[in-house]
Amino acid sequence: MVSKSGRIFVLAIALAAFVGGSQGANILGLFPSLSPSHVIIQLSAAKALAEKGHNVTVVTVLKPTVTHKNFNVIQVPLTKEESQQRSDAIGAISKSDNSNMILSLIRMSGQMDFMYYKMAEALKNDRVRDLYLNSDNKFDLVLSGYFMNDYQLAFARKVQAPVIVVATMPPNQLLNPLIGNPLEVSYVPSINDSVEKGKGMTFRQRLSGFATSLFFEFFSYLSERRNRYLYKDVFGDDPNLPEYSELVKNTSLVFFASHAPSEGPIRPNVPAAIEIGGIQVKDTPDPLPQNMAEFLGNATDGAILLSLGSNVKGSHIKPDTVVKMFNVLSKLKQRVIWKWEDLEKTPGKSDNILYSKWLPQDDILAHPKIKLFINHAGKGGITEAQYHGKPMLSLPVFGDQPGNADGMVKKGFGLTLSLLTLEEQPFQEAILEILSNPKYAQKVASFSSLYRDRPLTARESVVYWAEYVIRHHGAPHLQSPLVHMNFIAAHNIDLYILLAAISVTFILLLKVLVQFIYRKCTSKPKKEKKH
Repeated sequence: MVSKSGRIFVLAIALAAFVGGSQGANILGLFPSLSPSHVIIQLSAAKALAEKGHNVTVVTVLKPTVTHKNFNVIQVPLTKEESQQRSDAIGAISKSDNSNMILSLIRMSGQMDFMYYKMAEALKNDRVRDLYLNSDNKFDLVLSGYFMNDYQLAFARKVQAPVIVVATMPPNQLLNPLIGNPLEVSYVPSINDSVEKGKGMTFRQRLSGFATSLFFEFFSYLSERRNRYLYKDVFGDDPNLPEYSELVKNTSLVFFASHAPSEGPIRPNVPAAIEIGGIQVKDTPDPLPQNMAEFLGNATDGAILLSLGSNVKGSHIKPDTVVKMFNVLSKLKQRVIWKWEDLEKTPGKSDNILYSKWLPQDDILAHPKIKLFINHAGKGGITEAQYHGKPMLSLPVFGDQPGNADGMVKKGFGLTLSLLTLEEQPFQEAILEILSNPKYAQKVASFSSLYRDRPLTARESVVYWAEYVIRHHGAPHLQSPLVHMNFIAAHNIDLYILLAAISVTFILLLKVLVQFIYRKCTSKPKKEKKH
């Protein structure tokens, strides 16, 4: 009787453990960025967790284009005036020469202040603040969407949960300090450069990398000043929150939208740096809308996808440039799907062009009829093209796009032209060169195989490491000691000073000793006194 009761008791405990273990965690995703391409990557990471059965509360400013039944969305939408202000800011940037990454970032910083402060304003919304003011809300993990908004990490402290930063870029100087990832400028090139296989960096590359690191050091300083101000503005003088410099030392992991083994550059990463490049790419593409499926199905000579991203609209492009693009595309034998927002005022009518204000880009790129992707060299778009093995013609606009385009060209995946100075003949020649020369398609197809070859898919990586952080209560054992060290200690400057002081002291003592011996050896002996 006792034995039977014992078995029942053990079975009850096992059943309770199974039921408890199968319940999803409560995860909070803070994605207030005003860049749709950023939000797509961040929401895709959240969706991977929702598909695993976790409950995800999403805070966003933009209407989510990635959804799931386990999402509880809290949207703090832009007003009509704010939407126009955002569009005007992007339009102004796109009409400038942004071929130089550093000058482009400086220009963007001044014109995008509105976006930074709108993100902070979203966190002050009453529905968002209720997430930590209401004691009934319990969260096991916070996903913090990165857009130079480190002050947002305080939300995790407010809800007493570990935090993972979701970044839409590879490891870099802005994000590395959060997890103590080393900055190795002597052999890790900047975004605009690449190192040939089997070779080290040249003097010019190292000089360029060093100069770029100095710029980003200054850029980080300006970003930190803004973050400190917004930290107080959003969260006030809460005595339960640490000083800002301590706040940024509590990041468990960073999810980077990159894959160094295939994309490069090859560099050391601490265990808290998890690469999830391609997280937005579906394992199996969804069926295309009927009009697009029929349009591509009848493309006997193949098709081209033209999309300049979610930020740049057709109205941001110079009208004469649009005319030049239409003149070239309308004369091709290939069919063209062109992302264009105003369907009442299209660039022109042609049987081989289909305009659409919204595109399921990933699903279209997966279609076998697509032979070329004309893009703006955004990280997300290039990633999707690389994954599906599609050659590219990039027309970069701003930010990291010129660097992304140069990197793509150096890898042999396609060509790049300036959207600002685009002319018909070079545009046509570039398109025909990529379509007729198989080397571009072969290069990117070979890369696609390498890009997909991983021990875990991007989704599996997100799920495993997010659950790992939850299981281990923030996983503090993964944190690099570098996070808690100042610049002098991190670079052993104090040790070098000590060694220099010892060396100087030794040299001075040796000098005194040598002088003393020299004087003893060269001084004349005194004459003996006569008795």
